[in-house]
Amino acid sequence: MAHTQRGRRLMGEINVVPYIDVMLVLLIIFMVTAPLLTQGIKVELPKAGAEPLAVKNKQNEKPLVLSIDSAGRLYLNVGAEPNQPVDEQVLLARATAMLRRAPDVDVLVKGDSAVAYGKVVSAMVLLQQAGAKKVGFLTDPLPPARDLPRS
Repeated sequence: MAHTQRGRRLMGEINVVPYIDVMLVLLIIFMVTAPLLTQGIKVELPKAGAEPLAVKNKQNEKPLVLSIDSAGRLYLNVGAEPNQPVDEQVLLARATAMLRRAPDVDVLVKGDSAVAYGKVVSAMVLLQQAGAKKVGFLTDPLPPARDLPRS
């Protein structure tokens, strides 16, 4: 190393303090912005061509099914009259009671293909407020593929 005029040595190391300051600022920025990016509804969507799921309930409990018809009316398969439409408050109360009694019950949404997407999302938010951790969708199976005639 070279000597200066007064006999001190030059320092040949990198000062890492400014880098640590920058990293701490970036860490704080990411810690603040990360919760803002994770808002939304967590849904496990079925994959195309997937096999039907096996029943996982050991007590043979039927799943909690929320049906939405083409007019946007809500039906819940829990209660005295499952074929009568319910309003959002009744749905929330019944679903909360069911999920408190059996927190591991399957929660499924059965929506008509003509119903607006926003109505399905608002119904899923109600189920999430009731305590549902995962929400699945009921669908009709795909029609079998037909063999094309060969020429």
